[in-house]
Amino acid sequence: MTDQPSTASPNAANRMQDNPAEARKLLRAEIGSKWGKFSAQELTDLKDNDDLVSQLVAKYGLEKNAAQRDAAAVVKGRTF
Repeated sequence: MTDQPSTASPNAANRMQDNPAEARKLLRAEIGSKWGKFSAQELTDLKDNDDLVSQLVAKYGLEKNAAQRDAAAVVKGRTF
């Protein structure tokens, strides 16, 4: 441990909670970063985790169980 202050803003998490649109935008950006085959429009059109899983199966040929696991690791319970 150090005595140095954290460089992360203590209010960053609160800002995401207060601004659901920003949280959704960040989630979609993370999804796009991990899976580059998604167009910006496809990312915008994602409705929920099940939709993401379906798209991963279709676009990447993943088995459904693998797609569910990978999607859950990125989504981490956040909402679209």
